Amino acid sequence: MNILLVDDEIELVSTLAERLEIRGIDAHWFTNAEDALKSAASVPYDLAILDVKMPRTSGLELRDRLKRKYPNIKFIFLTGHGSEEDYRRGAVDGAVYLMKPVQIDQLIAKMKEVLKA
Repeated sequence: MNILLVDDEIELVSTLAERLEIRGIDAHWFTNAEDALKSAASVPYDLAILDVKMPRTSGLELRDRLKRKYPNIKFIFLTGHGSEEDYRRGAVDGAVYLMKPVQIDQLIAKMKEVLKA
């Protein structure tokens, strides 16, 4: 399973990737949409975990760009703004939203759930 992690907070995204790797999950992390898109051209990602609010290209815009090129990729969004309920009400394509800081066990459970769907 290949996981794409994108968040402009380098400490958060690198730590999250490290915690997933410890659990045997291959996670590639990036701090911007442009680098993530370049990587997606050569790595078949099963799931993208994206920060909702990032400079230049938001996680929602990145999702749209990834989805056009790679229609089978699944998504989980991380946000530090609003509440999970706010995002659930406006969810597109059944997207999953988790609040930062996310607990690794909660994230892995959601990853399994999303990948089974």
